[in-house]
Amino acid sequence: MTHTLSEQGAHWPSAGVTLPGQGESRGWDLHCHTVFSDGTRTPEEMVAQAQQLGLAGVAITDHDTAQGWQEAGQASREYGLPVLMGTEITADDDGVSVHLLGYRYDPENAALAELFRVTRQARLSRARRMVERISQDYPISWDDVLAQVKEGSRTTVGRPHIADALVAAGVYQTRSQAFQGVCSSRSKYYIPTPSPTAAQVVQAVKTAGGVAVVAHPGAVNRNVRLLSDSQIGRLAQLGLDGLEVWHRDNPPEQRERLLALAVRLRLLVTGGSDWHGKGKPNQMGEHTTAQTTVDEIIARSASSEPAQGAIE
Repeated sequence: MTHTLSEQGAHWPSAGVTLPGQGESRGWDLHCHTVFSDGTRTPEEMVAQAQQLGLAGVAITDHDTAQGWQEAGQASREYGLPVLMGTEITADDDGVSVHLLGYRYDPENAALAELFRVTRQARLSRARRMVERISQDYPISWDDVLAQVKEGSRTTVGRPHIADALVAAGVYQTRSQAFQGVCSSRSKYYIPTPSPTAAQVVQAVKTAGGVAVVAHPGAVNRNVRLLSDSQIGRLAQLGLDGLEVWHRDNPPEQRERLLALAVRLRLLVTGGSDWHGKGKPNQMGEHTTAQTTVDEIIARSASSEPAQGAIE
């Protein structure tokens, strides 16, 4: 029997397929972006690279969208590598910017689809207003930003596309440099994205049958303020499943704090690269998640399938 994306939330190669690195797996990279948000590679290229690296599997987690899931599922079948379907969802908790990774939810859930629609529109409007400000001092226009969008209206548009337009205009050499300057959250051009609360997102993901994990919760270089232990505790009471501890933006002292918190709150511990192709220096597979944790994510989702489950 073949399962649809909405039924399964992940694609698994047919039974009998030997996975690259099986028995000596490097684990799963559970945080990757493609051209359907601010990554520079297609879902197929994402899966191909994960296979080449010998990863056990990979997750697609584009911002506020499930648009790339179908192509990721097709690539999973083609390359014989399992793909966990997910989304990185923008939220706010009492003034703290929060990104939540939602895995294996039903993409046809009406409430979550509406949340994505509203957030994506807010991102688009905010980006246009930022470009209006930036264009007064730098040689870029809204059309220049749209030229960086790879999948048209299916792409979640944000600051990275503005950064890429600045690179194309010769203002910066790389996207990372643009994020240290004009596109920084501390820049005079910056406008926050109107976002749902973290509590609303956790509840929406859980209602849609998914698993919710806070992305890079100790990233001191991203936020002036981090989620406190009590804030994470409140989200755990609402159904939060895990914390992305293994991420390059979480410094050692934050990893220690988060690990202790995960033990106390009985939360899953995940790892991911936050890979964006050429959009960031992050290397796919630089941080990974154990197979046992992926198995638990699958077991917790409403559309639970065994890790060895075939799609045929």
